[in-house]
Amino acid sequence: MTEQDNAIIAKTFGSAAEIGEADWQACAGDQNPFVQYAFFDALERSGSASSLTGWHPQHIGLIDEAQNISAIMPAYIKSHSQGEYVFDHAWADAYARAGGNYYPKLQISIPFTPASAPKLLIRDGVDENIVTALPDAAASATIQLGCSSAHATFLSLEELNIFKAKGWLERNDQQFHWTNRDYSTFDDFLADLTSRKRKAIRKERSAALQNNGLKIVWKTGAEITEHDWDHFFEFYQDTGARKWGTPYLNRTFFSMIGETMADQILLMFAMDGETPIAGALNFIGKDTLFGRYWGCNQNVPFLHFELCYYQAIDFAIERKLLRVEAGAQGGHKLARGYEPVTTYSAHYIAHPTFREAIEDYLVNEREHVALDQAELSDYTPFKQRSD
Repeated sequence: MTEQDNAIIAKTFGSAAEIGEADWQACAGDQNPFVQYAFFDALERSGSASSLTGWHPQHIGLIDEAQNISAIMPAYIKSHSQGEYVFDHAWADAYARAGGNYYPKLQISIPFTPASAPKLLIRDGVDENIVTALPDAAASATIQLGCSSAHATFLSLEELNIFKAKGWLERNDQQFHWTNRDYSTFDDFLADLTSRKRKAIRKERSAALQNNGLKIVWKTGAEITEHDWDHFFEFYQDTGARKWGTPYLNRTFFSMIGETMADQILLMFAMDGETPIAGALNFIGKDTLFGRYWGCNQNVPFLHFELCYYQAIDFAIERKLLRVEAGAQGGHKLARGYEPVTTYSAHYIAHPTFREAIEDYLVNEREHVALDQAELSDYTPFKQRSD
């Protein structure tokens, strides 16, 4: 797809490699690990995100008069709705009942990654208003590629408003994030909680580790070895098989990010002596720790909470990170200091009648999400506070 407007050309690319690392990084910057060229390249070259898995790369780039790529929007043609974490299966069913084909659709997202990450990537020094051309380019690509719709997920509020100004529909959901309020230690964080919740967390941590003689090991950068990835992949496969049937990521992907992104990766292992029995994979952003995958081969009560939530808080405090994003869903995170936050997505529906039906649905859904979040906010474990 190529479209020209005021000397800016919109073009689709069949892979991150087709754009090239230099141009991709010039637009992506280094703030968020999930928009790095290395992350997309590993997904695509490993075959984890490919036509065979239903994720056909179709990244949209804006090219200026000097033939430089000024902005990028990561996008994929999808033949299903797996690995997105913003669920539209009911939309697909309704579209099919009306006699239409919901798939293929255009997905503007980071594959398999329900985390905050920009989708409108702009080269430094370029007029920021250029991003307003990207939603239009995506809408045009949707029609030209024969897709029913386009879906931009896990947007910032600022990005959402850019899409909405172009007529895209707003969808809201929620996650649970932990916020660092200038804590120096985990005990400082606990001091912010009610006495009952503070005691419950201490009891869980003791039950997970001390009662089982386990220790936690953090590894990042050059400390991470292929042997570590072997262990983690075993844990990941077990969890993936139970949750999704088939794990999304293959073993090659982990080797590739281990080679190219090690400094942005934190592997945590629960060790029984010298043997890992559980592992968690995190990505380190400029101000956020992103928890992604975990798994274990022994049933240890509370170990999931320890490895995925409490250890993440420990690391964030030590590194002076502002927040921890612990992944999609999970109301159980609330009692452990993770608070509800709104997540945003934007949707372009090509068929006008179906668009109208989806718009009505989203109005009601947003009201429900807002009410649910307000109610959950009353049940956080924190003492009453003025902020």
